[in-house]
Amino acid sequence: MLEGVIARRAISPVFVGREAELSVLDETFERACEEGAAAVLLGGEAGVGKTRAIGRFAEAATTRDALVLTGNCVELSTEGLAYAPFTAALRQLVRDVGVEDVAALLPEGASRDLARLLPEFGRPDDDGETDTARARLFEQMLTLLERLAEKRPVVLVIEDVHWADRSSRDLIVFLTRNLRTAPVMLIASFRSDELHRAHPLRPVLAELGRLDTVVRVDLPRLSRDEVAQQMAAILERAPARSQVDSVYSRSEGIPLFVEALMEADEDCLPASLQDLIIGSIEKLPEPAQHVLRHVSAAKSSKVGHRLLAAVTGLAGPDLDNALRAAVTANVLVADAEGYAFRHALMREAVHDELLPGERARLHARFAEEIAKDRSLVPHGRGSIEIAHHWYHARNDERALVSAWEAAEKAAHALAYNEQVQLLERVLELWEKVPDAAERLNVDHTAVVLEALEAAFAVGEVEQGLKFAKGALAELDPERDPERVAQALVRRATLRSFKGRPGELEDLRRAESLVPEPTPPRAFVLSRLSTFLFLASKDIEEGQALNDEALRIARAHGDRQLEAELRINEALAESYLGDLEASLRILREVQAIALANDFHRATLRAMLNMTDALNHLGRSEEAIALGEEAVALARRYGRFRHQGVWLLGNIAEAYDALGRWDEALELTRSALATVPMRAVRGHMHLLQADIALKRGDDETAERILQEVGTVLGKADSAAQEIIPHARMQITLHLLRRELDAALEIAREVLSIPHLTAKAALTWPLLLVSERACDVAGDHPAVPAVRERIAHLAPRMFIQGPAAEAYRLHHAGAHDEAAAAWEAMKRPYPQAKSLLAAAATAARAGDREGVLVRLRAACRLAEPLRARPLLDEIEDLARRTGVTLADPEGADRADRFGLTPRELEVLRLVTEGRTNREIAEELFISAKTASVHVSNILTKLGVSTRVEAAAAAHRGRLFPAPAA
Repeated sequence: MLEGVIARRAISPVFVGREAELSVLDETFERACEEGAAAVLLGGEAGVGKTRAIGRFAEAATTRDALVLTGNCVELSTEGLAYAPFTAALRQLVRDVGVEDVAALLPEGASRDLARLLPEFGRPDDDGETDTARARLFEQMLTLLERLAEKRPVVLVIEDVHWADRSSRDLIVFLTRNLRTAPVMLIASFRSDELHRAHPLRPVLAELGRLDTVVRVDLPRLSRDEVAQQMAAILERAPARSQVDSVYSRSEGIPLFVEALMEADEDCLPASLQDLIIGSIEKLPEPAQHVLRHVSAAKSSKVGHRLLAAVTGLAGPDLDNALRAAVTANVLVADAEGYAFRHALMREAVHDELLPGERARLHARFAEEIAKDRSLVPHGRGSIEIAHHWYHARNDERALVSAWEAAEKAAHALAYNEQVQLLERVLELWEKVPDAAERLNVDHTAVVLEALEAAFAVGEVEQGLKFAKGALAELDPERDPERVAQALVRRATLRSFKGRPGELEDLRRAESLVPEPTPPRAFVLSRLSTFLFLASKDIEEGQALNDEALRIARAHGDRQLEAELRINEALAESYLGDLEASLRILREVQAIALANDFHRATLRAMLNMTDALNHLGRSEEAIALGEEAVALARRYGRFRHQGVWLLGNIAEAYDALGRWDEALELTRSALATVPMRAVRGHMHLLQADIALKRGDDETAERILQEVGTVLGKADSAAQEIIPHARMQITLHLLRRELDAALEIAREVLSIPHLTAKAALTWPLLLVSERACDVAGDHPAVPAVRERIAHLAPRMFIQGPAAEAYRLHHAGAHDEAAAAWEAMKRPYPQAKSLLAAAATAARAGDREGVLVRLRAACRLAEPLRARPLLDEIEDLARRTGVTLADPEGADRADRFGLTPRELEVLRLVTEGRTNREIAEELFISAKTASVHVSNILTKLGVSTRVEAAAAAHRGRLFPAPAA
């Protein structure tokens, strides 16, 4: 390695311009330190000085005790070199503090996930749950940054993200969205001039740009004065005006071009940057040029000394002298890890000058040497680099084999996007290699299915559907039923991700293809039974299929699948009304899963336990268990996969207990993690429900419209459709849109198997019944009431909450209120008390009305449940009871009016007849007439019109709103 090399002065020793951009970086850093994580997207043309600007900021941040970690994306990294910038940053951290100190920052055993990036962390954990292993790796990287930031601010720099692999882009988005309160600043730089319309970074930048924690900074070209300053610093004297004009005109203000032009002969300026760079390189000795050609062909942006020696054929002083010349000329830069071009444009210029045959030979040389000694490249990158070089050497046979091997390595590193790309290369090369199947020892369909599994693991729906279609086109159900079933199950799930129909049909067909009691059948049955439960298609059939799968799993000793199937068994018990049995099974599964480190099953069991406890009226227990499970999800690295679901269940329990503000805060926290569609829908529906209960119809309408865009599909889950419909009916009732409310009620009450979703369907029945009561003799009412009458007797009673709903529906409102009180659920208790008060009013029990309405009001006021409070106050007015001293009581006393007479007078001023007053106040028409006569006498008037005028003059009622 070279040390102490003196750089030529063509690099400006003075940092010119960029004051405004550095100011934004400094302000963002301050905000990250004071308010929580922030990010900067730093764009600019090639050569405009992004790296130098970041370097200058990093120097300043380091003096302020910040930990600065840097990683560079590698050109062509989409061919399989996944997580390259994060591996580099992690390697820097390990060099600085050591493996043990890094591991100590993570939950026990979690550092094994980092072994997928660096071998220093041991052997990666293989728990057999590859579908969430990638999410776990992301979680550990997030935790690591948060823990580092507990001691000092952290700046994570990712350069050249226009070359980032898909996995790195996903991780950048994940960190940007989920680093919330920690003092972490993320800087991502990119070439803005390379972002063509279809560039994969464009949607990422658009997505991140919408976050309020993200700042976009575009680095402009230098002005003429700034170019003059840069030239003066390089020359160590003021340049001539004509020289400034010439360099500024030719460089167009790009700092790298200015430096290159300062190296060129003034009398013979080249026609293009390519010529400019190549011209300066051609001045170097031939051995240096020989080395540069090899460095330009390397897979990585940085090439180690030993690898260069192997591929160039130079060694000892010969290699040192060649490298020294390139470094002294500022073409290469050197550090402990190897050599890299000072700027990517230089590498591109040299690589573009290679002749096709020369380029192929160089790539073949790299492939051969790395294959002989994989320690020449960083651990874990040998296979990927070999695959890259054989492909670009145009050696189809070796490119095929190495791409297959690299795909396997990518899967091991959880780089499923890169695995998909490598497998696509295998498929591309398949027809070019006649004996491809023999070389790989697999058939073409196996490769397609492998690509399908990789796309499924990373949620690439469109690619996955493409592979599923390809596999099904190649496979014969008669000869290969198990693989057809596998492809169908995956296609079914991918369709559900997009909300597309056909999931059930695929699962049914898959089940018919594997009739024998084998593991493939158990796999299919587990998916089919889960679908039947969640979509409420047929609970009894789902239970039978699940029991069959459970027998197969036990017969083959698959404890993990057995645990998952027993959770389904518990779900069936809950749907059939036995929540206690469901809870017992879930506790057994939790114990087994914990003992065997079945992380997914552990959390899934606890998730369903929180749901069962809430439906059993034990919401406080549900919250405590949910918080315990969330802590486990963080420890397992599954917070953003399963932990957010747990947050939803905790929020539901808060909602039930009337702790609405806490519920809303939890939903906001969960949504900040950008969870999958189903989780987002769940959280949004909770928010809409609370908005409706507080009378915020505009917020509720916006949310329901957003959620509604992904509902209505044939296979949509009942737990989404039923609450969405209930809330739509409530919204229309708030707005007195009775036609729409009744139409939705009629449609949703016709969905099959509603009785199996008692916790969801009882509230739906009650709001539908309310719509009928309000609509009166509307022609749609009989059909809705008929459907309610059909469903109510058939509803399963899943615990005390469902029983309380049933009591309310049956008219036993006081008993329902007592049941809600026992469960500490103030909102439904207040609603039952209101209904009981209305019953008392119809019976003429004024005292009963007063007691119940005052109790209901005390419950509803702290909740800020405005629509419910309006109903309570309305009934109080109509029955003449006083919830509190009315504002106009003193004024009414001047005329000697009783509270009941005051309420009658209010209706008189509205132009109501005696019959209408009687119906409104639950009294007879004769009693209403007596009240009106007494009012006329006390006011000293003879007509109703005069009474209304006297009431307005005396300001007995609030003035109407403007």
